[in-house]
Amino acid sequence: MTARRVVATGTFDILHPGHLFYLEESRKLGDELIVIVARDINVKHKPRPVIPEEHRLRMVAALKPVDRAVLGDKSDMFRPIEELMPDVITIGFNQMFDETKLAGQLRARNLTPEIIRIGRCPDGDLCSSRLVVQRIIDKRSHDQHHPAPQT
Repeated sequence: MTARRVVATGTFDILHPGHLFYLEESRKLGDELIVIVARDINVKHKPRPVIPEEHRLRMVAALKPVDRAVLGDKSDMFRPIEELMPDVITIGFNQMFDETKLAGQLRARNLTPEIIRIGRCPDGDLCSSRLVVQRIIDKRSHDQHHPAPQT
């Protein structure tokens, strides 16, 4: 019996509990989890990553649920999928993919993995890069205006 291969994808900028939840849930769906980390140049649907792609790759590869992490292709997002031949592709709850459209694009390349959207992380506002960044800005702004008393 062959191992069930799961592929998860994402930018993974400023790792937070939502990323870990997504990868843990993805790992439960198979025997092997490979993560495709988005290239800096390909992140167009949100602000460019703060952390460079090679650093994001190393951080994701070091996470316990991840068996292997690879960088995405600079020009063809489906090339790594063709090489990895996953049984399952997982999508995060807030990733901007239409599952039906994605399945059609994959079928056009003779790829038929199951596509599963992972639900929202139960840990609230620390499960979004945007909200983590906003919290940092708010906290630093507050700290600048209200410094801790000197002891």
